[in-house]
Amino acid sequence: MAESGASPDSPLARAARFVWLTARVLEQRRFAFHFQEGGADPVDAALAAYANEDGGFGGALEPDLRGPASQPLHGAHALRVLDSIGRCAGPRIERLCAYLTAVSAPDGALPALLPSQRGYPSTPSIPVLDHPPSALLATGPVVGLLHRNEVWHAWLFRATDFCWAAVERWDGSHPDEVTAAVDFLDGVPDRARAEAAADRLGRLVRARRLVSLDPDHIETAPPAPGYTPDRHLLAHDVARTPASLARSWFTGAELERSLDHLEGQQHEDGGWPARGPLWAPGVHLESRSIATVEALRTLRAHGRPVV
Repeated sequence: MAESGASPDSPLARAARFVWLTARVLEQRRFAFHFQEGGADPVDAALAAYANEDGGFGGALEPDLRGPASQPLHGAHALRVLDSIGRCAGPRIERLCAYLTAVSAPDGALPALLPSQRGYPSTPSIPVLDHPPSALLATGPVVGLLHRNEVWHAWLFRATDFCWAAVERWDGSHPDEVTAAVDFLDGVPDRARAEAAADRLGRLVRARRLVSLDPDHIETAPPAPGYTPDRHLLAHDVARTPASLARSWFTGAELERSLDHLEGQQHEDGGWPARGPLWAPGVHLESRSIATVEALRTLRAHGRPVV
């Protein structure tokens, strides 16, 4: 199950047992692609099962949102998968952009959750509203990934303007918006403006202590508003690769401590813990498989051996 030559007790081998025992087909095929020389086509085929006729994605692709309805957060999840296998192009992306255009708020950006979610189970942390406002949380990752892959569509013009305005006026209201802002800044074409915005954002993040820099004593840090006591943003959560603009926010020692903590979070069963509230057992298990794939990718991106 592990890569050739891997120790049966290595983090990768233990993670492989967890993924093949518990994960959805999509995460199993993603794991095989990233760590077992699997192909992109099986990942693509598994993702296609979540595609809807309206061009969006549903079917609990993002585990916290159950039911068949397309949602912007599902679309962001799909783009992350496609980006990771080099398939973020073609008619499917055009259909997704058409869907994004259709569901955008009047300012051209995306709400976090559309009213179509009503009647289906979903995380209590995102309320279902009749007229949901635009959200950086939903718009930033989508815009950043589309720009990163040199996708050009009319929807991007106003959505990009929204993200610039949201990032440049951001005042520290919610830590999850930090990762959405970084996703946007890491992909947007205007690199000089992105670097300036990232510098301001990083200084604000440190001044407001929105990222916990001492994971070994994380229990002493108060959680951000709206977070559970065990939920904290760490350096590796925002600087997921060395190329990210957020990497400059942290010293080498701070990032190494964060990566040490990430390594140490692997459970005895081989999987990593899910982030966020435990509101349904099945959701929690699906989220753990996603977290496991992403933890290994983050560690490897920063040069940590996983075999």
